[in-house]
Parts: sequence; structure tokens; C-alpha cells
Amino acid sequence: MRAAVVRSFGGPESVEVVESELPEPAARQVRIKVAAAAVNPVDAGVRAGAFGGAGKQIGLGWDVAGTVDATGVATAWSPGDRVVALDHGMVKAVGTHAEYVVVDADAVATAPTTVDAVHAATLPLNALTAAQALDLLELEEGRSLLVTGAAGAVGGFAVQLAARRGVAVTGLARAADEDLVRSLGATPAAGEPSGGGFDAVLDAAVLGERALRWVRDGGAYVGVIPQAQPAPARGVRTSAVEVAADGARLAELVRLVDEGALTLRVAGTYALDDAAEAHARLAGGGVRGRIVLVP
Repeated sequence: MRAAVVRSFGGPESVEVVESELPEPAARQVRIKVAAAAVNPVDAGVRAGAFGGAGKQIGLGWDVAGTVDATGVATAWSPGDRVVALDHGMVKAVGTHAEYVVVDADAVATAPTTVDAVHAATLPLNALTAAQALDLLELEEGRSLLVTGAAGAVGGFAVQLAARRGVAVTGLARAADEDLVRSLGATPAAGEPSGGGFDAVLDAAVLGERALRWVRDGGAYVGVIPQAQPAPARGVRTSAVEVAADGARLAELVRLVDEGALTLRVAGTYALDDAAEAHARLAGGGVRGRIVLVP
């Protein structure tokens, strides 16, 4: 089968499409025939060597939408099931940017019925990150939340999920994205937010210390890069989400998609053979929604 990998770190040109051995599912695993797989900033980090693995073949891709092709023992899934999943892991020989991928059965959820595979592939990583980040904040109904990067993939999901919980959400984004932020359920920030003006900040734009200033004394800050959050200050609790595969939680998010409560955004599609071009598009910036590879 074909798979997009890196064998030496670098820019988009370091992405290669190679022939790789068809993976076999072990117990409590499934093999998915990939219909679509999103390209995320973490893939650019892997490609550049931010997570190590020098000298190895490293597969790219965390999100997948497709069809169960084969199963190991002790799984409830069957060949032909349409599914989505998160294939968690920084350094792996093959990721979801391939024709087939093997994942743990408990990372899998039935695919949305209201969208195609290309859109479904944008859900797992970014929506799970947003949901798990909000869990860390522990915000009750009526509390105030500032989401930085509110027009991005993680930030956009965070806005929608928090608004559903009755949280008063303000979204920080470029002026050109104000209408989008408003449509997702947040009040666009009018210029620089005031210091200490929010019960919590979900810092999807990775602003760090600058975003911490906008949290009230005793509030909470959550970042999206593990172990990279600023130090606590003024009684503000700081942490960062480290996304985990969770099929049951993913199924809840799928339900919200099918109810029309979560918006899935696709910035463009590329053939798997054009994976390097997809990485170049991501590196160019200004992407709203996810770039998706189709084998």
C-alpha cells in the first residue's frame, strides 16, 4: 500500500509517498481502509523533527475516516462499518496518510451520517482536543471564556462546545474572521482583551504569557501544547491538554455533527500522491478549515 512518510526532517519537500507493508490488526484492533485523512499542524511538527525519531521512517496523519477492512479478535466492529478514528502517536512507521491504517478498537466511532468522509476526517483530532481542553477548565454555566485562535480548527470547535454548555464565549481572531467567530457562537473580541477580564482562557493560538494576562485572579488557563503552558500566576491554574484517543467521546462529537451542532470545515483536498503539496499549502498559512488527503 502507499503511505506518506518522512525519512529525513525538513520542509514540505521532505514528505514522500512510499510503498509500505499492509498492516495487520492485532487483538482489539481494526484495520481501516482510508477514505480521507486530515493534515494538521502536528504533522508539520513531525515532518520538521519536533518530536524526534531521526533515522526512522515516520508516518504522518492522526485523523481518519473510512471503512473497517479487517478486525482482530475481541472487537465489536465488523468489515464494512463506516467509521472515524484518532490514530494517536508522534513517531510511528505509518499513520493515517496511507491507504490503510490499523488503530485500537476503542479509538473508533461510527462515522457521521450527514457529511461525507472528507468532512468527517476533520473531526477526531481537533474536536477531541477542544473537548478535552474544556474538561480541564471545568467551567460552569454562565462563566466567561476567551478562546484565542477562535477561527482555527481547535478554537472553532471549542467555541461551539463551550457555547452549548451555557458558557459566555468571547473569540479572539483576525478582524476578517469576526463573522465566522460570531456564527460559531462567540462574541468577537473588540481589539486587545482587557487584563483579568475572563474566568478562563483556552489558548488555541498559543499566545502563552500574553493570554494568561487576560484571566482573572484565581481563574484557569489551558494551552494546546503539552508541557508548554506558562507558569501559574495570581492564583491562575495553568495546564495544557494532551489529546487522548477516546472512541466513546468521539461518538458524542459525531452525534453533535449529525444534529447540526458542530461545523466541519474543509479548506481543500489533495490526492495522497500530492501530500507534499498539501504540506506546502499548510505551511503557507491562512488556512481556515482542514486540508484533507484522499487516497
